[in-house]
Amino acid sequence: MGKLRERRRQERKRRQIRQACIGIGLFLAICILGTIIIKALPDREAGGTLAGNTQSDMVQNGTEESKEPDQVSAESMQIVMVGDMLMHEKLLKSGKLDTGGYNFDHLFTNVKDFVAAADLAIVNQETIIGGSAFGYTGYPSFNTPSELVDAEVKAGFDVLLFATNHAYDKGAKGVRNCMEYLESTHPDLGYVGINQSVEDRENIYTYEANGITVAILNYTYGHNGVKLPKDLKYLINELDEEKVRSDVRKAEEIADFTIVCPHWGTEFKHTTDAKQEEWTNIFLEEGVDLVLGTHPHVVEPVEWVTHENGHKMLVYYSLGNFINGTNSSGHGVTDRMIGAMADILLERNAETGNVEIKQYDAHPVVCHIAEKTEYTVYFLKDYTEELAKQNLALQQDSEFSKSLCESIFYQVFGE
Repeated sequence: MGKLRERRRQERKRRQIRQACIGIGLFLAICILGTIIIKALPDREAGGTLAGNTQSDMVQNGTEESKEPDQVSAESMQIVMVGDMLMHEKLLKSGKLDTGGYNFDHLFTNVKDFVAAADLAIVNQETIIGGSAFGYTGYPSFNTPSELVDAEVKAGFDVLLFATNHAYDKGAKGVRNCMEYLESTHPDLGYVGINQSVEDRENIYTYEANGITVAILNYTYGHNGVKLPKDLKYLINELDEEKVRSDVRKAEEIADFTIVCPHWGTEFKHTTDAKQEEWTNIFLEEGVDLVLGTHPHVVEPVEWVTHENGHKMLVYYSLGNFINGTNSSGHGVTDRMIGAMADILLERNAETGNVEIKQYDAHPVVCHIAEKTEYTVYFLKDYTEELAKQNLALQQDSEFSKSLCESIFYQVFGE
């Protein structure tokens, strides 16, 4: 299946190249035809129609001719990513249909348009899609129905991250069942962090849009105390320094821009820990351009870090939860209900040819529980105090409110 995925990637690449060649051919044909027509027309200056119009006249008149002949739109790519899809038991019930099966479209109703509009949309699939044979379960050993992937695809997500501390919750069989479903049902969907074989583990996943190629790497710190058997080390990507450095170097050779998505940090802490700082330095040394972190289940800061050689890297330490159905109660539950959607605009520098971060943002999102089994997510800007008063999160944390969500988010990220 890993070879099948690689063949499909290559087939997509060949299709894109063919389409680009066709487009270039049509463009050249139009240019040649236009030149022939222009030469066939009477001399403009002799006819007295445009002889007096200088370039400055054209700028003032606002005509198309005011543009420089070689002026073209810069190659750009908008990337969005959301944090943890933490599918607790209550969330599973929210998708259960009376007729059998599941549907999770409701989780994305209020954000899907923004997600679908991005050139590249990434989601951290915290829980494994292990197959019905294991039964569908929440914390502490998760197994999520495949219909969640269907909903993520419908919402516009292009790439799923699977290297998390819960990837091995249903063992090797669960991971393989997950990949089999992805490959057979959504062959064009990208996924990273889990692998079919040793050979597949060596492949670097890349995504192309608008003339820009990005490499996406995904690793987890561990598997909740369980060690992968030696013969299955390839199955889930781990934060192993030698392997990470090797992967990044490969990525730098084949892509314009390198993204690392580490599953790291300390749960429920808004501040970074020593391991995150250590790995940040490793990523920076190897030339990574962007880090999009997950795992703490609460948001952590965004910052630029700069290497002594001048290379800059943008780090989102934690995007927090996108959705969760925790049973915890008391102070701190609200922190788990507020997450971030990273929003990054890449653009190719016309002078250097390098792909750089042109703009970046973090949009706050709120997990809303309308009934015990009715969950969805809102952008904080669209959320109201009236909705907050209806959110059943109040039954778990009496402090929950829109204003508290705003306070938590902006204390971490700033205005």
